[in-house]
Formats: sequence, C-alpha cells, structure tokens
Amino acid sequence: MTFCVAMKVEEGIVAMADTRVTSGTEYITARKITTHQHGRHCLFLMTSGLRAVRDKAVTYFDEVLEGGEIHYGKLYQAVNAFADQIRRVSREDRAALQQSGLSFNLNAIVGGQMEDDKEHKIYMLYPEANWVEVSNSNPYFLIGQSSYGKPLLDRFLNYTTSFGMALKMGYLAFNATRVATTDVDFPLDMLIYKRDSYKVVRHRYEREELEMVSQWWQRHLAESMKHLPEEWSQDILSKLPE
Repeated sequence: MTFCVAMKVEEGIVAMADTRVTSGTEYITARKITTHQHGRHCLFLMTSGLRAVRDKAVTYFDEVLEGGEIHYGKLYQAVNAFADQIRRVSREDRAALQQSGLSFNLNAIVGGQMEDDKEHKIYMLYPEANWVEVSNSNPYFLIGQSSYGKPLLDRFLNYTTSFGMALKMGYLAFNATRVATTDVDFPLDMLIYKRDSYKVVRHRYEREELEMVSQWWQRHLAESMKHLPEEWSQDILSKLPE
C-alpha cells in the first residue's frame, strides 16, 4: 500500500508521498512521484496500487511525453494521455493478473499546470482510467492508505490554506497513517508547485529530520486529551456499581 496526497490551495499545490514498497515480507524504498517540466508545461504524477502495473503505465506515459509529437496545452489532455496508457496496460496484463489472483488496482493523481490552463489543477484517475478533477470546496485527493489521514484534512484544509499550513496538515495526515499501518513509512517526498510558475520544488525528508515534529504532536495530543471536558461522562460513570 502507499500514502499519496495532493492539496490544491490558492497559492498552488502541495503534494507528498511515502516511499515504502512492500513485496511479500520485504520492504524497499522507491520514489512514487514523477515530474515532467519544460517551458510552460509542468506536471507531476503519483500512483498507488500494484507496482508492476504502475511501472509499466508510467514507462509508457514517459515515452509519450518524451516523443514530443503531441502538444498538450491543458493538463486534462495529458491526463487523458496517461489514461490511454492505463487502458493499454489493462488490455495487456489484466487477464494474466486475475489468473494469478491479483487485481488491476492502479490509482493515480496528476497535478500541475500547462500553458493554456488558467490555474493549477489536480486530477485523480481510477483503475478504469476515468478521472475526476479536485474541487475548491474539497481541495485534495488522497490515495493508498486514505482512511487515517482523511479526518484531519476534512476538518482543517480549505482553498485559502497557506502553503505552510498545508505542509503541516499533509505531514500530520502522513504521520497518522504511518503510526497506524506498517506499509507506509519514511523517507517522505514533498513537492510544492506555485501557481503560474511552471516549476516544481521538491524535497525528501528522512525520519530523523521530522521526528521532533512527530514527538511534539504526540505530546500535545496527550495533553489535550487530559483537558478534554468530561462532565458529560459522569452520566454513565455514576451508574457503575459501588
């Protein structure tokens, strides 16, 4: 499994992904974010699901982009091109995977901005290769292990959130997921795209670099728990036998 999140805010896009890949009982580290940028064309791609499907679809997509024969003025056109490669891999491999007891479960997030886009955009693709665009009212997509970090993002993230706050929220969503499951872990790749810049900024964080943030959050959660109003609990506690 994996953790990938992309958040659209007014300033641009914040995205992050873990790097743990599980193969049976073994763990390896692999990058789950790929970027493509030249001139006024900039996009990034994140995926979750079966790694063999992911690698093949991304390789085919890279070939399409590197060929340079097709011009994508808007991001959705590049998303459609990646969707075509997902369908291609599905035609080639789905039957064999099913015979082996494996599901064709590739999910993807594509974000960025092309020269004809009026603003930055984020799309999520499903295994069937259909897609949806993120909305300003619910400005994020989360794939992989999505249940643990979703409550925090639903409560606090909105379109006017600053880059700094979005980074904090994304990290805390990752931290909640990492604590709750064994197949999501550091290193953590973070990415920021500033709207209309056509340039992605990236950084990889190791566990040691963010351990103090995790410890700070844990301490304050524990302290907040102590101060949580408890008068309401007396209604049931008072019914306990002497």
